This record gives sequence, C-alpha cells and structure tokens, in this order.
Amino acid sequence: MRALNTAATGMQAQQLNVEVIANNIANMNTTGFKRQRAEFQDLLYQNVERMGVQSSDAGTIVPTGVQVGVGVKSGSVYRVTEQGSVNQTGNPYDTAIEGEGYFIIQLPDGRDAYTRDGQFSLSPDGQLVTKDGYVVAPGISVPSDAIGVAINRQGVVSAIMADGSAPQDVGALELARFVNPAGLEAIGDNSFLETAASGAANRGQPAAVGFGGVMQGYLETSNVNAVTEISALITAQRAYEMNSKVITTTDEMLRSASNLR
Repeated sequence: MRALNTAATGMQAQQLNVEVIANNIANMNTTGFKRQRAEFQDLLYQNVERMGVQSSDAGTIVPTGVQVGVGVKSGSVYRVTEQGSVNQTGNPYDTAIEGEGYFIIQLPDGRDAYTRDGQFSLSPDGQLVTKDGYVVAPGISVPSDAIGVAINRQGVVSAIMADGSAPQDVGALELARFVNPAGLEAIGDNSFLETAASGAANRGQPAAVGFGGVMQGYLETSNVNAVTEISALITAQRAYEMNSKVITTTDEMLRSASNLR
C-alpha cells in the first residue's frame, strides 16, 4: 500500500513545520529576529493510466488518466523579512533601522556579517561595537572626553563634548541591502552572511534612496506574531494527527487482508 509511505512523508513534513514554528516562538523576544515559514511541495506522481493516450483504435483519448501521488517533501524554509515593531529603550547607543537595510558588522575572521540588531555600545578604546565586541562598520571611535553621542536619521554619529563646544562628527553608520535578503545565511547571534542566493551587498548611507533611516534610542523587535504562530501550530498538529490516522487505517486494512481465509 502506497498510503503508508505517503502518510509517513506527511508526518515528516509536519514535524519540520512544527520545528520551524517552535523556533519562531522561541525567538519572540529576540531583537531584530525575522520569522521563518516552512514551504512544501508534492512528490512525483505514479501514472497508472496516462492522460492523453489513445484508448481505442477509433482515436478516442483518455481525458484525465489515473495519477496517484506519493506524498510531500519540504521545499524550503523561507525567511519573512518584514519590519518588526520599534520600541524605545532610552539607551543612546541602541539603534533601529526603519525600512530596508542591515547594519554591517566586522567579524574577527575578517568577514562582514549583517544584522538588524542595533544593541550597540562602546569598547574600552571608544569604538562602537556589538554586544559581542564586534566592530560596527565602518569603524566609529568616540573621544574619551565625550559625555554623550547623537545619531541622526542619516546615521551620522556626533560626539557631545564636556567643554560645551559644538558636537564633533566622528563618523557615519553604513547599511547594506540585498536583492534577495531571504537568501542570507543565518549564523546565530542575530547575524547573517552574504551568499550567492542573496546577491552581493549594496552599501549605502541610511535614509538614502532605497535604504531605511536609523533611530537612536530604539530597537526593532521580532516580527513574530504570537496569534499567527499558535494558529499555525494547531494546524500543523492536526495535520500530523490526520497523517498518523492514515497509517493506523492502512495498518488495519493490511491486517484485514492478511486474515482472509
């Protein structure tokens, strides 16, 4: 019976679906997290009777034929990159992107990583860094005698001096955009790497054409919607149960056939 294998593929697919939903729910409070969605495809079909073939010498054609599906497979796990809510924190180094783009982070191995997590702070030598101590591109240093910083919508960072002099521009944040941001490779720590699927990074200044502006003292929250995820979880659970019921029913049919005398 094909139904055993078909239902088994359905259970495996819903297991993946639940795992993706579980990760979304686990990261509901992760800064800048982008939820994911499991997508599925049907498997190849077995042609018991092919449509379009001649069914008689008179030239009659089989209109629909007989095709039997053999189940489902996972097609992809798509990352939904829509904007999350923006919450005020009061921390002058927290920065959120309102619109398109990613902050550029310089990893210790020399590679660039990309993130929507703007939880920044200063290193002991005054550089703007992430919570892991990675430098925020292009590398901005705040003077040691500064008593504060100001970051405008264009990403320009100004140091507020203790002597009351005019604020000093110490650099400007850069953002990166991608043709296909869903193709970025997640490496954990709210960071992504460029891939052939995402396309090359297009760098630019915040609030320029095609780039979002930055907001000082704010952080972007996760774009996970609790109600949507719970509804999807219930649907996945019911689908898993129905596939398991198909296996139980098929087993009972096989048992009945084996007990025939």
